Amino acid sequence: MLFIEFFNTRIKRFNIFDLKLAQAAAIFFVLAVVKLFPDIMKIDIWWFIALVVICAIRPVYIIFIKR
Repeated sequence: MLFIEFFNTRIKRFNIFDLKLAQAAAIFFVLAVVKLFPDIMKIDIWWFIALVVICAIRPVYIIFIKR
């Protein structure tokens, strides 16, 4: 739990610009991985859709449902 608490306190320093820069860095990292291993893109599209849905559940809940 110490690990999560440490990063929770650090992430509170971020503004929206910092978050978007971190997001862009992650996207470029994934593009580099795909460039190194092009067979990854031969995976069926439904796996990617399932991963998007799984990853989007908590942010959608926090933004639209939680009060």
